[in-house]
Amino acid sequence: MAKNGNDAEIDEGLYSRQLYVLGHDAMKRMQSSNVLISGLRGLGVEIAKNVILGGVKSVTLHDQGVAEWRDLSSQFYLREEDLGKNRAEVSQSRLAELNSYVPVASYNEFFLLFSDHLCGFQVIVLTNSSLEEQLRVGEFCHSNSIKLIIADTRGLFGQLFCDFGEDMMVFDTNGEQPLSAMVSMVTKDSPGVVTCLDEARHGFESGDYVTFTEVQGMTEINGCQPVEIKVLGPYTFSICDTTSFTDYVRGGIVSQVKMPKKIAFKSLPSSMLEPDFQLTDFAKFERPGQLHVGFQALHSFEKKHSRLPKPWNQADADELVALAGEVNSAQTGSAKQDQLDQALLKKFAFVAAGDLAPINAFFGGLAAQEVMKACTGKFMPINQWLYFDALECLPETEEVMPTEEESAPRNCRYDGQIAVFGDKLQELLAKQRYFLVGAGAIGCELLKNFAMMGLATGDGEVIVTDMDTIEKSNLNRQFLFRPWDKMKSETAAAAVKQMNPAIRITGHQNRVGPDTEKVYDDDFFENLDGVANALDNVDARMYMDRRCVYYRKPLLESGTLGTKGNVQVVIPFITESYSSSQDPPEKSIPICTLKNFPNAIEHTLQWARDEFEGLFKQPAENAMQYLTDPKFMERTLKLPGAQPLEVLEAVYKSLATDYPRSWEDCVAWARNHWQWQYNNNIRQLLHNFPPDQLTSSGAPFWSGPKRCPHPLEFSTSNDLHLDYVMAAANLFALSYGLEGSRDRAVVAKLAQEVKVPVFTPKSGVKIHVSDQELQNDSRLEELKTLLPGADTSSQYKMCPIDFEKDDDTNFHMDFIVAASNLRAENYDIPPADRHKSKLIAGKIIPAIATTTAAVVGLVCLEMLKIVQGHKKLESFKNGFMNLALPFFAFSEPIAINWTLWDRFEVKGIQTSTNQMYHNEHKLEITMLSQGVSMLYSFFMPAAKLKERLDLPMTEIVTKVSKKKLGKHVRALVFELCCNDQSDEDVEVPYVRYTIR
Repeated sequence: MAKNGNDAEIDEGLYSRQLYVLGHDAMKRMQSSNVLISGLRGLGVEIAKNVILGGVKSVTLHDQGVAEWRDLSSQFYLREEDLGKNRAEVSQSRLAELNSYVPVASYNEFFLLFSDHLCGFQVIVLTNSSLEEQLRVGEFCHSNSIKLIIADTRGLFGQLFCDFGEDMMVFDTNGEQPLSAMVSMVTKDSPGVVTCLDEARHGFESGDYVTFTEVQGMTEINGCQPVEIKVLGPYTFSICDTTSFTDYVRGGIVSQVKMPKKIAFKSLPSSMLEPDFQLTDFAKFERPGQLHVGFQALHSFEKKHSRLPKPWNQADADELVALAGEVNSAQTGSAKQDQLDQALLKKFAFVAAGDLAPINAFFGGLAAQEVMKACTGKFMPINQWLYFDALECLPETEEVMPTEEESAPRNCRYDGQIAVFGDKLQELLAKQRYFLVGAGAIGCELLKNFAMMGLATGDGEVIVTDMDTIEKSNLNRQFLFRPWDKMKSETAAAAVKQMNPAIRITGHQNRVGPDTEKVYDDDFFENLDGVANALDNVDARMYMDRRCVYYRKPLLESGTLGTKGNVQVVIPFITESYSSSQDPPEKSIPICTLKNFPNAIEHTLQWARDEFEGLFKQPAENAMQYLTDPKFMERTLKLPGAQPLEVLEAVYKSLATDYPRSWEDCVAWARNHWQWQYNNNIRQLLHNFPPDQLTSSGAPFWSGPKRCPHPLEFSTSNDLHLDYVMAAANLFALSYGLEGSRDRAVVAKLAQEVKVPVFTPKSGVKIHVSDQELQNDSRLEELKTLLPGADTSSQYKMCPIDFEKDDDTNFHMDFIVAASNLRAENYDIPPADRHKSKLIAGKIIPAIATTTAAVVGLVCLEMLKIVQGHKKLESFKNGFMNLALPFFAFSEPIAINWTLWDRFEVKGIQTSTNQMYHNEHKLEITMLSQGVSMLYSFFMPAAKLKERLDLPMTEIVTKVSKKKLGKHVRALVFELCCNDQSDEDVEVPYVRYTIR
């Protein structure tokens, strides 16, 4: 197995999603970093898990303590049989399984944290450490250019500190892709003003650095050193003095350049006196300063008593407040608080002995991301202290706060959680029945937290469904899986059963949607306590959202995109739903741009994807449908315009003119298609629009976003040309059931021998519409006789090919990369490597384990509120974070009006429904529908209307829809249009009509 290091190759199959976040250069820097993590309780194991998955050079675990009952509340690699054993030693083998590229060692000796043993590490992480130890290690690290991270969690509170030295270089401050724009004018001025095409805002900010390419006329700025800009407007910005430059003519591309930034960190002692705080919640602006004092007071308490304050003990809380006063009085710098928040500090003392999986997941994600920043210089580090609390998770009224007796240790695996919430919440958690949709990265993290929290460990149950199998690229984030595992849901369920054998969990392999509503039916949903989404597409999210609104079940929604993550909580009758607000649709590329006028690699990659579908999937689908579906011809001939002719021409081409009989035929087809796409088509386009073509206004036609193309000449000595023929020929052979070949020499020889047709430009001869229709009709009749009959279907072996971005054993990505880059060469667009091509063409969502862990921690905090029955809108928190900046934002969910959650409830078989609404609600039903079926309306004939009004609703539905109601259907949904007594239209909710 290859080892990490500067000269080691990156396993792109394993790290692909992370590479889209960090990039290759940062990944190589990380692969040369040795990391020490001290403290292997719940927080330490979270950090270690994320760092090992990330792919550093090595991880050393250090812990002098032994496993205790309270550790099992969040340390997912400890078992009950490990009680009394060293935490680092027990965790080492289980953590080492996460990534075979990262050696993991464990030590339990005190001396490891002294100078002689620290020099071999680039990053040191301290968790669960004393203040004296932090100061000693911190001083050594600051003096020896070793990056230091201190992380600590205490119940519902957390603390994070970073010291990356006095000359830390950050190579990418925000993680965003560099921007680019097309230039339409550059003035000769001091400073010169650049105007961009008004197709879209340039997106630059003042202080950005840019370079220029392809500028005609003012060539001095092409390839210049990065120049700082000042934004003047959405389409303009100023640059350097351009008065001595030649006149600008036209064209040009301006591109953002990311410039390294040097930042300095204060040492731990200095930063304690003059702290810089990274805010996590702008509604808690005063909290960081208070908690900065509170954590120091907690260290004093622990040093004095050799223990933490007892859970919910008033005397210990009072003592901690007094110690905080002493700490604050001794402060001389900006850390000194004008007044201490005694209520806050008391709650800090009440829960400090707690150890919560969600808090550790959140801080474990944040701290591990800081390790990666320290190793790579990628993204902006935390400056320098970060404090966080989730006090909203406690009961909403003081009267029902846990007592000291309720939160005392039970010598059970939930002691760390009971210390915060008492034993009553633990009983509620055990009874929960939750539906988890998806067992990918977010799903794995959710299940781990569920197991640690004790969800569904009594009469409850967790049902997780995911139809996907495990792929290599999943292993970098989906930490419950190993290379030999198969199905996601089953594997994940078995993995968390090992973490907590008491959890009741069932794995399904179903896709959620209308097709599985017989499985996830009324009985299923009505027995749930809530739903958690772990999905990767909007359609499935919206479907589950609709189901939760209909069944009035809480929904926990979350998602990640690289270093960005969001959490949304949906509570019946309190908040809006997921679907209440939607992102704008993804911007599509105009067809004319894709077909004739690409100007960016995104355009050529989308074109290549369309080519793949049009060559290797759609033709085979249409041809086999023609051969096997007796009604295919009938349906095709009913298509409007010239579509019938287009469809049948394509079928004839697939089954006759293009049908290959051998591998040689496939190579010939690929070579001819190359000639057609990259030479003939371009020459035809230039015949129609010559390079010197002018518009009606006299401006050059080929200007602005239109790049003038040039045809390519095929050569077997050009690797890219041969890559295309190899991939296209093999895919073409596969679609016809023929055996392909990987012998490039043979393919080159065959391609060289292919005689391609001589290009003849097509003239623009106009044909009268009626003449064209006659020609179409004649050709249609001819095709009917030429196409093979259905009785010959056994002679054809066509197979549609579905594009698969991650299977590197096929030629899918080989074709996409070659097809896209050849077209890019046609238009002088810079090419994209395989890695970038896969990201864009495969529409891959960049992902990293740190963000996933942090987001899921926040999700599970919201679950704790739901299980307790919180009702106040202000108790819940929607969250957004971007760990690259870093930035955190929390807000109350948006309240909703009655129309979302309310409905009319009708139970039992009813007749005279209209009369019921007239009597009870003073409403007159004017129209009633169920799905796409109109059951009755005011404009129906009187006889039909009377007949239906007298029937039970179930009979009306079956009669109109001509479908029997399945046994799984317990209720029907009716949509109403109503008038009030003044005959005015009234907006009313839908009707849920229970029949069983």
